Amino acid sequence: MTLSIYNTLTRRQEQFTTVEPGKVKMYCCGVTVYDYCHLGHARTSIIWDIVRSYLKFIGYDVYYIQNFTDIDDKILKRAREENSSMEIVAERYIQAYFEDMSRLGIKEADEYPRATHTMNGIVRLIHDLEHKSFAYPADGDVYYAVQNFNEYGKLSGRKLEDMQAGASERVNIEDAEYQKKKYPFDFALWKAAKPGEPAWESPWGKGRPGWHIECSAMVRDRLGDTIDIHAGGADLIFPHHENEIAQSEAVTGKPLANYWLHNGMVKVDGEKMSKSLGNFITIRQLLDRGIDPMAVRLFVLMAQYRKPIDFTDDGILAATNGWHTLKEGLLFGYQHGRKLKWDESNQIQNLKSQIQNAEVERFKAAVNDDFNFPGGLAIIFELAKELNREGNIIIHQGKTETPANELLQKWRTLIRLADVLGLTAQPEVENPVNHGINDVDIEELIQKRQVARKAKNFAESDQIRDQLLKKGVTLIDSKEGTRWHRG
Repeated sequence: MTLSIYNTLTRRQEQFTTVEPGKVKMYCCGVTVYDYCHLGHARTSIIWDIVRSYLKFIGYDVYYIQNFTDIDDKILKRAREENSSMEIVAERYIQAYFEDMSRLGIKEADEYPRATHTMNGIVRLIHDLEHKSFAYPADGDVYYAVQNFNEYGKLSGRKLEDMQAGASERVNIEDAEYQKKKYPFDFALWKAAKPGEPAWESPWGKGRPGWHIECSAMVRDRLGDTIDIHAGGADLIFPHHENEIAQSEAVTGKPLANYWLHNGMVKVDGEKMSKSLGNFITIRQLLDRGIDPMAVRLFVLMAQYRKPIDFTDDGILAATNGWHTLKEGLLFGYQHGRKLKWDESNQIQNLKSQIQNAEVERFKAAVNDDFNFPGGLAIIFELAKELNREGNIIIHQGKTETPANELLQKWRTLIRLADVLGLTAQPEVENPVNHGINDVDIEELIQKRQVARKAKNFAESDQIRDQLLKKGVTLIDSKEGTRWHRG
């Protein structure tokens, strides 16, 4: 089955084809850097990071861009509150963004353009729109004339006449900005400079760009007239993505993106996340509570990416329990490979290399259906649970009837498929300072305990068992002898 994805623009699922064979140009609307990233940002970043990863997994060469909006009313408001500057605020929260995403295991995009670094492209695009009669100046501002773009509303499904009727009672005709506009739904491409705010030179006077024009310019400058995938949260469909289409396509006459993809929103205990409701959770607040970042990724992946998700304590607990199951499977080879007599270099080397088998094909068949990550997870959990059962047999019986090479293949498959979804686990590195015990010491203590047991000195025997347990070493007694494992 080839990849098919739901296109917000056409409102149907379509077979995925690219502008250039084998290559994907992908753009995701990033964050406005005036505060720490929250759960909604986490979902958006995780989903599109994994989409990029999956596209690479099935053979595409992906160039992925995510922007920063580093000039905005909210950033300026924060700077005034702190008696700071736009640049200082933006830099602080850009750095915080990278810290938070790193903790979630999100790989960096290929490029992170900023609005303030794209001024030439922004001015050029506004000039082109004005030249083609899609924009008009008004007292230092420049507005987009939505009525001149016949396809306005094609992404969101909104019609200007319906919007006009619905807004008739909400429009403040005394508003200075309203009075500058030729039509109520025209939007700002360029805003005239205000006292004390950053400003750039332009043919219309000093000022700064509107929000929507920034992304149109960054896509055009970095990726060209038409890209394959434009992604972001569902809250951006209107007006942001609708306006991007109007701006870009009015100038180029070409589709801005062939596929528009949107992830669903995040609620907290059934309510829209809001600071006023007291349910606003940042990524760092969540992770600082001790929740495993992999459990957060798993929580996001357990829902279909286009549907809303509700962040609850029960939901994150279920994801945490699921991660424990998966993590045990991912560590199977590190814990049992030696007992299975796997070659040490063979078991560790090339774990993430391409593998072709029935499980991989089932995984692809599931995920190729509009990035059905929950379906892909089902195959991954099957592998993990099977390896965990084998691990329990090895612990309690000292061996398994399943051929070692078969288990190695299953483990490698699990490692590879989980890595596509960014779900990774590494064995804890022994630290003699912290643990104070190595394999030789463990074996010596086990022998000492055996002597104590034969002498019926059960107090000493229990003391040695407890001593090892405090070091993270579990002993398992059976008629074949005593075995041990860490963790």
